[in-house]
Amino acid sequence: MRQRYLALLSMFASLPAMALTFQTRLENIEWKVEGDKFECRLIQPITDFGSGVFVRRAGEQAIFRLNAFNAMLGEGSATLLAAAAPWQPGRGDINLGSVRIGRGQVLFNSSQAQAASLVRGLLEGRTPLVRHYSSTSGTSEVRLLPVKFRQAYSDYEACTTKLLPKNFEQVRQSQIGFPGGGIDLDNQARANLQVMVEYMKADPSVNHITLDGHSDNSGNRLTNRDLSRRRALAVMDFFKENGIQESQITLRFHGEQYPLVRNSNAANRAKNRRVSVRLERVPAPEKTTSPVGTTNPASVS
Repeated sequence: MRQRYLALLSMFASLPAMALTFQTRLENIEWKVEGDKFECRLIQPITDFGSGVFVRRAGEQAIFRLNAFNAMLGEGSATLLAAAAPWQPGRGDINLGSVRIGRGQVLFNSSQAQAASLVRGLLEGRTPLVRHYSSTSGTSEVRLLPVKFRQAYSDYEACTTKLLPKNFEQVRQSQIGFPGGGIDLDNQARANLQVMVEYMKADPSVNHITLDGHSDNSGNRLTNRDLSRRRALAVMDFFKENGIQESQITLRFHGEQYPLVRNSNAANRAKNRRVSVRLERVPAPEKTTSPVGTTNPASVS
């Protein structure tokens, strides 16, 4: 009896592990679109697993993100595919390369190129598929289905048209150039500053601007300091004209003291004629309350 048990145990141990598949039943498939001026998301919930999400931030192309309720998949490498549907005979799966499964709720973020291929595949009826192999749990697969995708994708694209031109990481610092050597803002400078104004109006937490004016070394030090000051003032005036309060702006000027590059030729000197603009989130000062007056009984006659 013991020998028979050991033989059965050996046989089952030698069998390949069955694939564990996570996907939502066909009749329960839904796509949801969420977003604002900063980010748009196209989401398919995955029953008992989490969700697959296309995420597009302002100023960027979309990525694909896999979220999980729990640590369903072990850490390590997984394969991302745009899998052919069973009703598409003759079409093979498209291998989009590997992704790295991590810990936490967000298992991975794809590249922008991988996300674009997944979208094209969904529009063709393909299935986004994540395949992960573990020596302990075998093969696990997570699938999204293309059912109802086209209408949801149309709504998602409508959301992306309302995104800001840039996100905070892209807009928080900028160099406003004065290539002609004067103190007037050119069209490119105005366009760059307008993007910053739009972001501040959309995100009130970005509430402070630091301006640093600079010059090249063409003139004497006093002239260069004055030029750097007047350039910083020109940028400040633009912000004020567009609704930013002067109290939100810190203005400094440095003349030729901090060049970006050596003032060795005309092209380099043009780069050094600039105003550095930095957007910041400055915590509001805490409101202090006046202490409640107390009466000292000993002073009462």
